[in-house]
Amino acid sequence: MTPSRDMVRVWDPAQRILHWGLVISVALAWWAGEDRLALHVRVGYVALAIVAARIVWGLFGSRHARFSDFVFGPREVLRYTKRIARGREERHMGHNPLGGWMVVALLACIAVVCVSGFLYTTDAFWGVEWVEETHRVSAWTLVGLIAAHVAGVIFTSIRHRENLVAAMFSGRKPVSTQRPDH
Repeated sequence: MTPSRDMVRVWDPAQRILHWGLVISVALAWWAGEDRLALHVRVGYVALAIVAARIVWGLFGSRHARFSDFVFGPREVLRYTKRIARGREERHMGHNPLGGWMVVALLACIAVVCVSGFLYTTDAFWGVEWVEETHRVSAWTLVGLIAAHVAGVIFTSIRHRENLVAAMFSGRKPVSTQRPDH
């Protein structure tokens, strides 16, 4: 990306803080694991609070933060996926149709991890196998979703010649990008 390109604000500060807050809290919870259980539990609560805040922001926040801006129906997701396969997908200023559903999947999975973890700390569910198993399976599912998310960000950054990681720090994306095949 050249510095001379016109830039536009896409990701508002709240959205970026919530995004990186989730990155940090999920990474800390994973690192802490059972060996540092008190930290694991605390950052789990933080992650759940961030998910709740992101859901509220997804309903009432700025344009590109709202779910209505990026959660597309199945037909549009299929159409977009076919266009990716042909190398002809359109660029989106906010989340593309697959990225939008990845946001939903990540938020839902983090919520399941956090709620099952919370339940496991209560007297009513301590030692209950299905709660522990739900926590474990959803945590590993989250790892897979994160890997797919990072792969999608890298793929889209290369394909559209824009640094999406930098955009999630600065909040800004280029107004337009040129691809030689378009």
